Amino acid sequence: MPLLSLGHACVDIYQGAVAALVPFFVAERAYTYAAASGIVLAASLLSSVVQPLFGALTDKWAMPWLLPVSTLVGGAGVALAGVGGNYALTLLAVAVSGIGVAAYHPEAARVARQASRGSHTAMSWFSLGGNVGFAAAPLLVSAVIATGGLRASPLLVIPALAGAVLCVAALRSVRAREAAAEGAPQGPKGAPAPVAEDDWPSFIKLSGAVVCRSIVFTGLSTFIALYVRERTGGGAAAGTVALFVLYVGGAVGTVAGGRLAARYGRIPVVRWSYASTVLAVAGVVLVPGPLLYVFVALVSAGLYVPFSLHITLGQDYLPRRMGTASGVTLGLTVSIGGLASPLIGAVADAASLRVALAPLIALPALGWLLLRTLREPGAEAGPDS
Repeated sequence: MPLLSLGHACVDIYQGAVAALVPFFVAERAYTYAAASGIVLAASLLSSVVQPLFGALTDKWAMPWLLPVSTLVGGAGVALAGVGGNYALTLLAVAVSGIGVAAYHPEAARVARQASRGSHTAMSWFSLGGNVGFAAAPLLVSAVIATGGLRASPLLVIPALAGAVLCVAALRSVRAREAAAEGAPQGPKGAPAPVAEDDWPSFIKLSGAVVCRSIVFTGLSTFIALYVRERTGGGAAAGTVALFVLYVGGAVGTVAGGRLAARYGRIPVVRWSYASTVLAVAGVVLVPGPLLYVFVALVSAGLYVPFSLHITLGQDYLPRRMGTASGVTLGLTVSIGGLASPLIGAVADAASLRVALAPLIALPALGWLLLRTLREPGAEAGPDS
């Protein structure tokens, strides 16, 4: 799990890097808000379509080779995004990166679930790796691009090279453990446990809630650096700090989510997280000055406490299609958030960033309503379900 978590961190650097590059595209290439958010859309659009496809493929065939290969593809796309000034080529580069990230997650989630043996806490550590990658992205991008400009972006491929090595090492470790388990003496076996039926209605409700969460997260990650600079009067460093807080708070929230779920259950923890996020997003939009950073941290925790729980809930709602479930909860529903970014950017161009971000307050509440009727996978419906 440590190797898988570190590999996950290297991959998700490239999800966070796209949003972290936006202020530099605006400053160096004079992109409008709408044009800059279109770059986030390019990274999300193909990913949202392709990731469930990879999930369906991993339901039929194990494809562990996807982990190192997709890591390299994701890194190469971002590394090329700053080369040249052509907008279409920039969109193509980040789209290629999005495909790489999409190919990684379903198979990685399958391998991680296998390695974790169903532990919510272990899966939260796997998800933590992705959150650490997100958190590191603005710092890495700022260090490289602020120093050398967008033309220095090829240096951003380095984490992908490290991630590919980690993925290969993790897969070898998993195979070695499986081989050892097969060679160990086996006790008496009964008939294999039957696989539960897929619960599509619950999975669809869960997916709808994740879409709401995704739009909030993508909208804030795309524009929070610019928004904080406006609201606090700070420079580029103030925006980078805000983006870092948004991402690093997720690392804390993800680990807390696994522990809270082990104590209180997944569904109550997920519902509580969405409810608290409503107030936190309102604080980001409405509260001025340095206190804004506190609400950014609260938003981050609220959005990330349920993150690993979405994955395991989706897999348990669709036990016969775990790859598809992972592709949707980690891919399609998350990537759909990028589809809303151009709309947010267009409203910001026409009015202001504050006006454009205000509708995000309502989305966690909608997610909470969708989760209100869910029950733990395998549990019988009761009078309070």
